[in-house]
Amino acid sequence: MSRSADPARYDLEGLRDRVLAEEGGTVDDSIPELAGADADLCAIALALPDGTVRGSTQADVPFSIQSAVKPFLFALALVDTGGEALHRIGIEPTGEAFDAIKLESGTGRPPNPMVNAGALLTAALVDGGDVEGRNERIRRGLAAFAGRELEVDEDVARSEHLLGDRNHALAHLMRAEGTLEVGADDAVAVYARACATLVDAEALAVMGATLACGGVNPVTGERVLPEESARDVVSVMATCGVYDGSGRWMRGVGIPAKSSVSGAIVLSAPRTLGAAVISPPLDERGTSVRGRIACERLSDELGLHVFG
Repeated sequence: MSRSADPARYDLEGLRDRVLAEEGGTVDDSIPELAGADADLCAIALALPDGTVRGSTQADVPFSIQSAVKPFLFALALVDTGGEALHRIGIEPTGEAFDAIKLESGTGRPPNPMVNAGALLTAALVDGGDVEGRNERIRRGLAAFAGRELEVDEDVARSEHLLGDRNHALAHLMRAEGTLEVGADDAVAVYARACATLVDAEALAVMGATLACGGVNPVTGERVLPEESARDVVSVMATCGVYDGSGRWMRGVGIPAKSSVSGAIVLSAPRTLGAAVISPPLDERGTSVRGRIACERLSDELGLHVFG
């Protein structure tokens, strides 16, 4: 295929067929529901600024969003705090694992919103006087990004809450530092439920496109967040979205993205498109093996590398 092909005509089915041949990677087993994921699930979707949404086979199969929710929690926290979240959370990459028990030295802040500590705090900063209120705000906010109502997998939410020992440790550490102002268990409960939100590749692509389009959902036409906030979120995705592999990702793929242990990757190519890939087998850094290959090919064949 020639470089800079038309996204509206790009052969998503052909790309899916090409990456399906890759059999590497291991399905995450941190909770039973993820361990039971279908390793053969593979889907790719694009959402364009004119509202066109295109998906491959299985692009309508639901999965829990997991860590791919983090950019959107950060976006909601920016809106609901009037930008104060930028001062409550760092924005620097860590070079460490997503669940590292680490805060910024001297400030007690999470290093960035894309690691678990940062996501726990952003989820706690959204509007709502209690757990139920914040859950509802996040539900409405994620639905606005997706352009449709989204459900929560209650079994996943329960497992995330009960088995998230490192998240509980991070929440208690932030409480001790004075960074987290809500109860540690409440913070984990809200974040766990956000991670358990069910999306499919098409919905996640629209969410990525909403960020790429400066905060306007291209399907509904609704402004979901201010343009400046969308810029801030996409910037942090570019530097921190694939954890300690973010530098390699930006060199090889060159599109701001957020990976997830469910095997999902959401991409936001500024002013161009949103995309999503789902394939559960992960590499050693927690990134979908097929997803990375698909994103590299999308970037190359659609000319999406931001430094290209």
